[in-house]
Amino acid sequence: MDFGFKLSPSSAVNLDTVDTRRFDRLARLVPDALTCIGCGSCSATCTAAPWSGMSVRKVLLGLQRGRDEEVDRMLSACMLCGKCTMVCPRGINTRQLILTLCRLDKNGEVVR
Repeated sequence: MDFGFKLSPSSAVNLDTVDTRRFDRLARLVPDALTCIGCGSCSATCTAAPWSGMSVRKVLLGLQRGRDEEVDRMLSACMLCGKCTMVCPRGINTRQLILTLCRLDKNGEVVR
């Protein structure tokens, strides 16, 4: 019988098996990565967010959950305008965070 709905694949993340080397390295290079409270101010002011889904909050969560492809897609949409830096209540230098993250490979090693 067709009940009109389908089950979607589980989006559960097993945090015991997730590779967080990239986030760990980022946190060592830019300690501000650990001070984000996930308020969403960065997303609210982001020029690219309505079209690309770019969000520093989502980038950090994606790194912690091992979703590197999603993170790379969002990073490629960032225009580095700095609006998110100006509105961050914790004073996180999001431009520095994003630029540093773009220099890290999947293993957390600095590429350039």
